[in-house]
Amino acid sequence: MVLQSGRLVFREIEKGDAPVIAQIMRDEGVQKVWGHYFTDDDVSAWIERRREGYRKNGIDYLLAVKKETDEVIGQIGLLKEIIDGEEVWGIGYILLGKYCRNGYATEGAKAMAQYAFETLKADKIVCDIRPMNKASIAVAKRIGMAETGIFTKIYQGKEMPHLIFELEQTDWEINNMAI
Repeated sequence: MVLQSGRLVFREIEKGDAPVIAQIMRDEGVQKVWGHYFTDDDVSAWIERRREGYRKNGIDYLLAVKKETDEVIGQIGLLKEIIDGEEVWGIGYILLGKYCRNGYATEGAKAMAQYAFETLKADKIVCDIRPMNKASIAVAKRIGMAETGIFTKIYQGKEMPHLIFELEQTDWEINNMAI
């Protein structure tokens, strides 16, 4: 599988990527949203969950790499999620702070939406986003998603409310016919 966008190429995360995954997950902004510091064990478990996602679903978070420089800017991908008892494809994007506000998350999210609708034949995709994460909410809206509700995840024993944004395949087609 080769996924790319205008400025980015996406590749599977390998065990040897632990240093860059640690850098991403320990970024100040990421820690604020996730509510904790990622230890080396947390990073290893994160990578193993991604690897399991590839085995089970064919895709998960992928490393987002700048084509021009080979710099890793973050992780962007599609994840199988259960929200309110429904299995859905979710778009996720986690960028290093220094690469935020350059359009990379929007570009990557669009590439993942296109892959979900055109290759995976998904009927809809979702983003579940912490309410305080204004930048991620803006990305979801920029790709045409609409807020449809709230969902509480239990993460590390804590209740964490998430806003749900959805995009239907038919709306994607209508919005992207002009591209």
